[in-house]
Amino acid sequence: MGGLGESISTKMADAGYRVVVTYSPGNTKHREWVAQMKQGGYDILAVACDVADIESCGRAVAEIHQKVGAIDVLVNNAGITRDMTFKKMDKVNWDAVMRTNLDGLFNMTKQVADGMVERNWGRIINVSTVNGSKGAFGQTHYSAAKARLHCF
Repeated sequence: MGGLGESISTKMADAGYRVVVTYSPGNTKHREWVAQMKQGGYDILAVACDVADIESCGRAVAEIHQKVGAIDVLVNNAGITRDMTFKKMDKVNWDAVMRTNLDGLFNMTKQVADGMVERNWGRIINVSTVNGSKGAFGQTHYSAAKARLHCF
């Protein structure tokens, strides 16, 4: 919701796709965002999902299947930053970035890949950054996660 995710959502809807977005369970503004999209002509369903938690991803995908049907296109766009130099970085912030940016990719893809193979159609789009190729000061963990995403 918002930023790049919003742009992807509206472009996909404009291309004729039924769009479902996920939002972090702690997001208190998801209803406002959905209403704003609706005012702009976009009927987008929003489902709570903690991408760092595989069980949460399973519940979200089950809800999407129930409300919309099979998932034909998955866009893995979840990402967080906890910018700091490596010297100041702690394991808590390293893990938070890795769990969202990298584990989230696995957790969501794992939920939909088999169905796509069974239907002989599907697309998985992984959104990364140039920082995954060249790194960035203060983003060791973010760049490392995005580099792994390139390899995935």
